[in-house]
Amino acid sequence: MSPSAIEQEVECLHEILAEAESWESFFAAHELIDRNRITSNRKRIRKAIRNVELKPFRFLVNKN
Repeated sequence: MSPSAIEQEVECLHEILAEAESWESFFAAHELIDRNRITSNRKRIRKAIRNVELKPFRFLVNKN
């Protein structure tokens, strides 16, 4: 591959990773379980993940 082709491939990969690592993608893929409630509320998820550890009986799960 030529250097310009490699550069273009790297740029495409960068765009793909930027989209996959966005907060929008994170919130679309996760739910917060809080004892008897399941929520996709972005504000609640953001508040829960501010700390390193979740509070007892709270779980962050992947929807997929």
